[in-house]
Amino acid sequence: MQIKKLVLFTLVLLTSLSFVMAQDIRNNPTSNHGNKFEQLGTILATPNEYRTASGAPGTKYWQQRADYDIKANLDEKKLLLTGSETVTYFNNSPDVLTYLWLQLDENEHSTINNGGFPEESRLSRAVSPATIDKLIEAKSDNGLGHIISSLTDALGAKLKYTINGTMMRIEVPTPLKPGQKFTFKLSWTYKITDRMTVAGRGGFEYFPEDGNYLFTMAQWYPRLCVYSDFQGWQNHQFTGRGEFALVFGNYNVAITVPGDHVVMATGQGQNYPAVLSAAQLARWTKAQTSTEPVEVVTLDEAKAAEKNKATTSKTWVFAANNVRDFAFGSSRKFIWDAMAANVEGKKVMCMSAYGKEAYGLYRKFSTKAVAHTIKSYSKFSVAYPYPVAQSIEASNGMEYPMICFNYGRTEKDGSYTESAKHGMLGVIIHEVGHNFFPMIINSDERQWSWMDEGLNSFVEYLTEELYDNKFPTRGGPAWTISDYMRLPKDQLEPIMTNSENIIQFGPNAYTKPATALNILRETVMGRELFDYSFKEYARRWAFKHPTPADLFRTMEDASAIDLDWYWRGWFYGIDPVDIAIDTVKHAVYDATAAAPAAGGGMMMMRGGRGGGMVGGPRGLDKPAIPEFDDISKVRNRADKSIVFLTDADTTLRDFYWRYDRGIEPYDSVTKQPAMSFPAPDALTDAEKAKYADVNLYEITFLNKGGLVMPIIVEFTFADGTKEMQKLSAQIWRKNENKVTRVFLTNKKAVSIQLDPMRETADIDETNNRWPNVSAPSKFTLFKSRGFGRGQSMGLSPMQSAQNKKN
Repeated sequence: MQIKKLVLFTLVLLTSLSFVMAQDIRNNPTSNHGNKFEQLGTILATPNEYRTASGAPGTKYWQQRADYDIKANLDEKKLLLTGSETVTYFNNSPDVLTYLWLQLDENEHSTINNGGFPEESRLSRAVSPATIDKLIEAKSDNGLGHIISSLTDALGAKLKYTINGTMMRIEVPTPLKPGQKFTFKLSWTYKITDRMTVAGRGGFEYFPEDGNYLFTMAQWYPRLCVYSDFQGWQNHQFTGRGEFALVFGNYNVAITVPGDHVVMATGQGQNYPAVLSAAQLARWTKAQTSTEPVEVVTLDEAKAAEKNKATTSKTWVFAANNVRDFAFGSSRKFIWDAMAANVEGKKVMCMSAYGKEAYGLYRKFSTKAVAHTIKSYSKFSVAYPYPVAQSIEASNGMEYPMICFNYGRTEKDGSYTESAKHGMLGVIIHEVGHNFFPMIINSDERQWSWMDEGLNSFVEYLTEELYDNKFPTRGGPAWTISDYMRLPKDQLEPIMTNSENIIQFGPNAYTKPATALNILRETVMGRELFDYSFKEYARRWAFKHPTPADLFRTMEDASAIDLDWYWRGWFYGIDPVDIAIDTVKHAVYDATAAAPAAGGGMMMMRGGRGGGMVGGPRGLDKPAIPEFDDISKVRNRADKSIVFLTDADTTLRDFYWRYDRGIEPYDSVTKQPAMSFPAPDALTDAEKAKYADVNLYEITFLNKGGLVMPIIVEFTFADGTKEMQKLSAQIWRKNENKVTRVFLTNKKAVSIQLDPMRETADIDETNNRWPNVSAPSKFTLFKSRGFGRGQSMGLSPMQSAQNKKN
């Protein structure tokens, strides 16, 4: 190639201390190219006629079905639940089955038949009586867990069965061939546990001040395990950690309770005229067309029921189709409100039930939060298919089809803190959101907690952002996972770790996968491609059993983006993100210089650093982090098509909403002039004018953390303006440790910042700046919010709520 003219620029070299990278030598011990960009290949299951390489269900995909007809009786005096069920199991698999596996989750509480894993324990100088009592109890039968009183086929013939911990195997009299169904009848009973003292998702809460109970009945009936194409029977023991893998089916459930109880359950009530008063039934009818919550059972009625306990009983009947589970709550303490919501052209009854202790929060916020959640999730996944969605206040946080149990109680005088409000809204959105992940997109929670908790936490984040642009969400912005990712590696596990093996369950199963998906959406793929692909995954796998490979493959198939490097780094690895500015060279055109002499030239050099450390509290070295909104909030505000719920419904604006409007983000910019030196060139006047304002910056970046990510560079100029330039993660393909890139700007930069909006979860922001000018450490002044209770000491909403609880 003949070069007619050479454009030479004035150069400046700014050097810093070099960093020696530990190379990934798994593929080639002498190469900078490791395996971070290799395809996942055999790490993923081999595609087949059940699950395709595109991530879609195959032409021969199948799944089982189980229908239930259940009768249950809740004895409040004896704290006993008795039930009988007729189960019809459909074998849609190509396999012949000689036995079925059922789950007996209540056996988790049994001391003799729990199937749990032993945990480490140690002696301390002071041993509590409770610890000793627990050890004594463990050596004898505590009487908890399912007691099976009978098991027969449809004609009454006894069936053989074996109980192993939380699993029960039923032997089928005649092998169950593909396309056949088998019906059996099962009767059982168990003691209801005190959920507030015995760890568990279901049970009772007792209120000593009024002598009443609130029951949340979950995992309460023996139910089928999943039999699937990818693992056969999912009969791993239930230890209380890894949640559930369940079969879709139709339910008819009759629940007998004390006559003054209100029952809220999965599905639609079938006999409200028989269990509600005339006034309550009229209010229920009114709620069918109301866009504001209507109290079906009022506060005054609930208070009266607390004082005058009924001696009669009532049976409430519910029906639910194509659901994977059934749960219910029962109490005379319940206030019940309801309203109709239009979700993707379909009416959904949004409802809440709660005791008087939660009235000040739930009456105002809960049912509207339910409606907002199913509308938002429908936008990002699939249209909500069920006729009911409800939130039950039970000092808890657990999810089931069409119903969930949450927390959120006021002070005794009815007031509440801002942290209590946001904590309540967050848990309602999260648990109602579980209707989609995993109640509809039905992943195996026991094997992969992140597939329901992580995906759900991600869409929860999107939903909270659409509730209020100042919602203090912590489960999506990239910077919120940095503290976890900078932990020593022996304290970390990959997201893909089995549920029972996870040490730090919250970050690993919830926050890190949610953050990873948000980074994909905002930084790697972009909103349009991500949203289309994620919605396609939900559409493909609604009412089916997806695996991680199905998610990974669909996201790539629908977007034409190779993301194997991303799944490998974020989901299969534990490396953190730490990209550093190593060196910066600045070149500008010098129109006055003469032509270059052979072998000659002159260069001026000065030292500089691409990062800095700031003294933090108690002498700890921490990055100086500006206070600002995350990238999602910024983009949501700029998107004129987005209407936040608190703008659409101004009744949701309380004191705290108005107070928070005065908070503005803080920003500071450190400026330091760049330097230059002369280098010769000869151009025409037109060419000189063309290049007069060109500034070239050659920047070398180090991958100190190991996890490859996009490089986002912000240039700040002398006039205060800024310019953002972004490189995809593909720049690291040929050298995963160190890359160099030339950037062009039309102004001279006074500072350069990596990842200014904290989009990549970089664990060390002190090496993200040039020039290296340390920012001052900061202190914060807190202003009282006037209620005497609220966030103080700089606590997060969740921390403040936890302190109040304790």
